[in-house]
Amino acid sequence: DMNEVANFKQGSNKGCAKNKLNYPPYTPKILDDLMYSKTLCMDAKQAWGNHYDVHSLYGYSMVLATEKEQVFGSNRTLMLTRSSFPGVGKYSGHWLGDNGANWNDIKWAIPGMLEFGLFGVPYIGADICGFFDNSTEELCRRWMQVGAFYPFSRNHNAEGYMPQDPASYGADSMLVKSSKHYLNIRYTLLPYLYTLFYKAHTTGETVVRPLLHEFYSDSATWDVDRQFLWGKHLLITPVLEPGMDRVSAYIPDALWYDYDTVRIFSTPHQLPIRSITSYLTHRRNPMGLIVTLDDNNQAAGELFWDDGDSRGILTLFLSSDPNNLKFEKITIMGVPNLPPTVSVTHMPSGSATQLPSSSFYHDATKQVLFLSNLGLSLGESYTVQFDMISDELQRFDCHPEDNADESKCKARGCLWQVIHMVFCGLMITFLICFVDYGYTVTTTSETSTGMTLDITRNMKYRSSGRPGSPDVNNLRVQIWYHASDMLQFKIWDPTADRFEVPVPLSVPSTPEADESKRLYKVSVTQNPFGIQVVRKSTGTKIWDSAVPGFTFSDLFIQVSTRLSSNFVYGFGETEHTTYRHDLNYHTWGMFSKDQPPGYKMNCYGVHPFYMGLEDTADAHGVLLLNSNAMGEKCICISADSKSKVDKGLMGIEQLIGRPVLPAYWSLGFQLCRYGYADDSEIEELYRGMKAARIPYDVQYADIDYMERQLDFVLDSQFQNLPRLVDNMRAEGMRFIFILDPAISGNETVYPAFTRGKAADVFIKWPSHLSNDIVWGKVWPDFPGVVVDENVDWDTAVEIYRAYTAFPDFFRTQTAAWWKQEIQDFYNTMKFDGLWIDMNEPASFVHGTVGGKCLGNPLLENPPYMPPLESSHMGLNHKTLCMNSEQILSNGKKVAHYDVHNLYGWSHTKPTFDALLEVTGKRGIVVTRSTYPTSGKWAGHWLGDNNSSWDQLFKSIIGMMEFSLFGISYTGADICGFFNPAEYEMCLRWMQLGAFYPYSRNHNGKGNPRQDPVAWNNTFAEVSRDVLNIRYTLLPYLYLLMFEAHTKGSTVVRPVLHEFVKDKATWDIYKQFLWGPALLITPALDPGVTVVEGYLPDARWYDYHTNVGKRATKVSMDTPLEHINLHVRGGYILPWQKPENNTFYSRKNPMGLIVALSDSGTAQGSVFWDDGEGIGDQIVQNALDPADHLILGVVRVWGAGTVKITGATLTDKDGLTHSLSVTHDTNTEVRSVFKFSLFIILF
Repeated sequence: DMNEVANFKQGSNKGCAKNKLNYPPYTPKILDDLMYSKTLCMDAKQAWGNHYDVHSLYGYSMVLATEKEQVFGSNRTLMLTRSSFPGVGKYSGHWLGDNGANWNDIKWAIPGMLEFGLFGVPYIGADICGFFDNSTEELCRRWMQVGAFYPFSRNHNAEGYMPQDPASYGADSMLVKSSKHYLNIRYTLLPYLYTLFYKAHTTGETVVRPLLHEFYSDSATWDVDRQFLWGKHLLITPVLEPGMDRVSAYIPDALWYDYDTVRIFSTPHQLPIRSITSYLTHRRNPMGLIVTLDDNNQAAGELFWDDGDSRGILTLFLSSDPNNLKFEKITIMGVPNLPPTVSVTHMPSGSATQLPSSSFYHDATKQVLFLSNLGLSLGESYTVQFDMISDELQRFDCHPEDNADESKCKARGCLWQVIHMVFCGLMITFLICFVDYGYTVTTTSETSTGMTLDITRNMKYRSSGRPGSPDVNNLRVQIWYHASDMLQFKIWDPTADRFEVPVPLSVPSTPEADESKRLYKVSVTQNPFGIQVVRKSTGTKIWDSAVPGFTFSDLFIQVSTRLSSNFVYGFGETEHTTYRHDLNYHTWGMFSKDQPPGYKMNCYGVHPFYMGLEDTADAHGVLLLNSNAMGEKCICISADSKSKVDKGLMGIEQLIGRPVLPAYWSLGFQLCRYGYADDSEIEELYRGMKAARIPYDVQYADIDYMERQLDFVLDSQFQNLPRLVDNMRAEGMRFIFILDPAISGNETVYPAFTRGKAADVFIKWPSHLSNDIVWGKVWPDFPGVVVDENVDWDTAVEIYRAYTAFPDFFRTQTAAWWKQEIQDFYNTMKFDGLWIDMNEPASFVHGTVGGKCLGNPLLENPPYMPPLESSHMGLNHKTLCMNSEQILSNGKKVAHYDVHNLYGWSHTKPTFDALLEVTGKRGIVVTRSTYPTSGKWAGHWLGDNNSSWDQLFKSIIGMMEFSLFGISYTGADICGFFNPAEYEMCLRWMQLGAFYPYSRNHNGKGNPRQDPVAWNNTFAEVSRDVLNIRYTLLPYLYLLMFEAHTKGSTVVRPVLHEFVKDKATWDIYKQFLWGPALLITPALDPGVTVVEGYLPDARWYDYHTNVGKRATKVSMDTPLEHINLHVRGGYILPWQKPENNTFYSRKNPMGLIVALSDSGTAQGSVFWDDGEGIGDQIVQNALDPADHLILGVVRVWGAGTVKITGATLTDKDGLTHSLSVTHDTNTEVRSVFKFSLFIILF
């Protein structure tokens, strides 16, 4: 230091002589305009000559002398000099002097370092946080960040000023955390920095360098002096102004990666990198490589390594490295797909090892491949090899039909490729026929609220090759920015009147024109045409159809998109074995059908909606608004960035409508059976349930109550049913009947058919083909026949089943006819809800009676047949002919081909409207076939399931999926519909089913009874106990239903919806939640007495013991009479004492379970009304006195072990009431008892 040379006197203690050395003829503009100011007299003598001549060499000479002494022997000297001269960098580094603690000097340090790079002094830096003056916390924090990337990185200040080392700011300070983060990065990258110094030492390269050194052809880099590079590969963009949380930066033309997030760089941030570096936390720790691929999938780099201290260049010791250093990890950025295999070959021996799948992981969102546990010895040669799957393999299949071969492929103008791939140790050959054509954008018009595009088919290739389904050459694309979190795009033929789905969606009336408020960014690729939707906050592409292969023909439409991750949920209705879809070469068809649940079987409803869970724990939903068996025309995407997925689902439910609010009584337990012999059997069951004191609200009658299965006609064996229903309803019970849409046409006197035919409500052939009804066969029997139950199915259908007509519920007059029939039946026998079945629509013949479908055969067997059950039989298998004609409410005539999947949807609203109008109460409608928006009017059961153990956990998946689909009131047939139930399975199913929103035990004809009183006393007692828990918590369940109805939240929800940041929850499907607060962990396998469950990071209370716990995976005791329930801390659950049915339980005081969080707080809500009112009276009208509530017992869980002796309650008027208290300090439960305290009015 001080080697300029510095002097606190002017020249000497005697001054300086007046001569031409001290006072030359010309004095440069220097300090004090005096040659010897703060230094020696210019006529002083040195060995090298007059001080006048060698003054500027003083520091240089001192460096030479210091280096010559070699006081450290064979070790290198770390030398710093304040005064320097060209050549000094060979021996010494330099710091930028005694700077000030101010924002100007933090900025000036960067050009200072860049200049000394030019001067050949690479070991350079400024005093971090400044030498003079006191630094502010923000200035020092920002300086520690940038100073972590000074080659010479030192925090240094002067005497008399406040300490500014990081520790002085406090261990928990932001400055310490920030400093640790960036210094850890520095230390991680020290091998790279050391290699840069080696290159500077041996070849003269710079270490810190300006952008222009690497991008000199880009003139925009010539003035950049607030960013700098480490070598070629690391770009540092620091914050150099106060109060900033964003910086402006220049990113030269190259592929860059953000260091912190390991993402391809898209917007200015702090630490992008490119090409290749190596890292090391400590010199004896294992090494690794960061390989960052460029646009050409290439990267190159070097590592210099020696002992780090010896003089000279010592690298030969690598062959016998005393520390036995290994390369353990390699991170490769820019890998778009997971390679099937990764191998390591030791050279030159050729010995190859295939890495186990546990040693490589691919992040699809970030496009990063992580390799670990490599054990590559430093100094040895290796080849690490993996196959990058080409983009061609991501293109859509040009021949999705079976039996593709080269000739069929090329006949469609597609590309045929044979690919050999090693997968799981096996050599697999893929024969791939992939599309290489698509559309090109010809015109674009953009506004603040969307885009309009015209696109043209690439005529270089022939048509997609499906006879009868010509390609459409010119299309129009419309994109709407509906809201900040919702957009829609539609693709159609502007020259033709094509069918569009007649299901109204609730899109916002005013689009979101402010780009800054939108969570997404939309871009369009020109050739091939594709749409990309990017989440702004993370850069994740949540929709990316920018790949070749988009096909739009008359009867076949194919759209491709890259998924944002492998976590995809939804697409129904079909049975799935996990909640998250297995995407490895699986396909699922969607076409409504009378098909019981089965693996990859398309079932009763169609829900072309999926939720994509991104690797960043954000979620989005995609609705493909299509009612055909195949073909997407309109795609609505919701991108919600909230941390709770359930809140994100509110976006899709805003679009499709929020779930219906069921009547309170419909949340009670329900019983049904196909096969009741007469009304006395129902009465006997009711008495048995009462005697066993098992809570129970709803009794059903299946098609047994109908004469010959005719809608609205009571069978002679059930003539006393109206009286029984009246008696049961007088005791608080409710009754629901089944109705099928098919109406018999073979009756002499049958008002339902006669009036329907007169009103022209039944589906017919198009008039140019025939004026006749399209006849099918379902359950109704011919009049006057005696059915032999032993006859095989096909024969029975032929000789016993009547011709049936199917109402066209799209026609305006059909709803009036349907309501009239329901009204007339209500006048005969009262009911409270309706159950509509067989409305896919189902038929026991294929197409029509006789099997001859009129019209275009391509509609019955289209050019492309989706992967459906019995697809070889055509689309009309077990349903109507696709050429049947239906008439929309606007008078437009459409083929059943287009609206088949909407039949149940069209059936549901007229039934819901009729129920409300006829009964004057809310009631409930339960429908088998559903489509998006069905949940606005009805609930759904999961169909005719089997009595088998696997159906227990699959029912959980089904409920969670229907939560995604906007249908909250859902559940499976408890104990199964088909086949006899087994005792243990049925008992475990009763426990699980007690927590279905729609809780009904139901089985099929010919099987033994399986209701709770059909077994033994133990079974009845266990059923009563678990149903008592359900009834206790019905006020909470009703609240969840109300919130779903008013806010669009879910009732049954997967654990991931509440704990989406915890990736361990993303694959949980054997546990589920009621709302946010009640976790259900059922036993789902035979013979188990312990179940494994996962408790996410929260405070949980065992419902049965009230004891709080927090854990991750937990083994839970589950004896046969027990189901595990946990209440989440921080929530308040309303409850009531259970009774035989809700008519009586609703009269009990309302209690509260207050489950305290770790911070000792909890919150919750109660919704209360008369339980069956319609519309606005739910919240606006005053309640009948009979529905008023009294607050009863408040149980506070987690109140601690210190005895609590008093408590108060403050009411809405601010009045304080003293409460009586009991406190169990053993369980830490505080119970507050106070009755008749106040009345809650809603």
